[in-house]
Amino acid sequence: MERFAMNPGEKLILPTDPLIQYTGRIDDEDLAAYGFEFVGTSLHIRLTGPVLKLCICNRTNYWQSRLGVVVDGQLHAALLPENGDAVIDLSGFLHDDENDVLIFKRQDSSHTFTFHGLIIAEGSELLPPPQRPARRMEVYGDSVSAGEVSEAEEYAGKPDPQHNGEYSNVWWSYSWLTARKLGAELHDIAQGGIALQDGTGYFNGPDYVGMLSAYDKVRYNPAFGQPKPWDFSRYTPHVVVLAIGQNDAHPVNIMEQDPAGEAAQQWREKYKGFILTLREKYPKATFILTTTILGHHKAWDDAIDQVCCELRQQDSRIHHFLYSKNGCGTPGHIRASEAEVMAQELSGFINTLGEEIWKD
Repeated sequence: MERFAMNPGEKLILPTDPLIQYTGRIDDEDLAAYGFEFVGTSLHIRLTGPVLKLCICNRTNYWQSRLGVVVDGQLHAALLPENGDAVIDLSGFLHDDENDVLIFKRQDSSHTFTFHGLIIAEGSELLPPPQRPARRMEVYGDSVSAGEVSEAEEYAGKPDPQHNGEYSNVWWSYSWLTARKLGAELHDIAQGGIALQDGTGYFNGPDYVGMLSAYDKVRYNPAFGQPKPWDFSRYTPHVVVLAIGQNDAHPVNIMEQDPAGEAAQQWREKYKGFILTLREKYPKATFILTTTILGHHKAWDDAIDQVCCELRQQDSRIHHFLYSKNGCGTPGHIRASEAEVMAQELSGFINTLGEEIWKD
């Protein structure tokens, strides 16, 4: 491929190679350029040899961006260029014999990239990837579900430090930690600053795109062009976690000011409608309604509980879950150690629901 230079003794593996295992909402319409926008989207390979390079084209919205790389259980990060084509050399993370490599998008749509192929040594080969987990999860959430600022461990329980994206890593989010504890595949539909409805929250201001406009997309950020719809038949989770209701207090905290008012009632109806829409797509799934330990007014959790109680009259597979420090655990983003406690509590609750929830 002329666009990405190779050295003598190297060969290109195209994105369509069947030995590359993809996870998450990935735009694969263009067979030569797979689009990665959602946090946690990944490719998983097993290969022989000490050479591995990633051919990508990155586009930045804000902050620096990095790839997450896990080689035989060891976590690494690779800095990406701000914009344009690049060959990202991951060879320094490998050893000479077989390597198990997971490459994942650490951050939300602070950036997006297209994947154009892998470069490996001429004498190397891809091996069959590991078997996919039998359990499947999906999380709809905001920056906490995306692992934003999760690596700033020295700021646990404190406001966020000044940063440029370097601390954000979905690997340490409660969502992915929970999935790993449960042995489940994860689609993480999470975006920093997002609220339920358009015109609220902090994502893509000043117009502010809400989850109701993003949840059914494979490309969702207007900053990168026209959004594209997602085909829900491609992935059916057993467990769906809805962690929305923290950014919704911006620009007006309608639940705190007047929980019985028209705006608050409209929010509850929209939230209820969102759940019912997902229920149509996933008729057998277990739904967990929640927020997080990030500071927010209790009225939002009360509103979620009201909706849950209404829905449970006809649907016993919908649950409302509260963490032990729900809404009062920290004024800043959740750090890895705090996410670990959240994941322990959430996975523990899900385990109480029994093995039946994981059956197709």
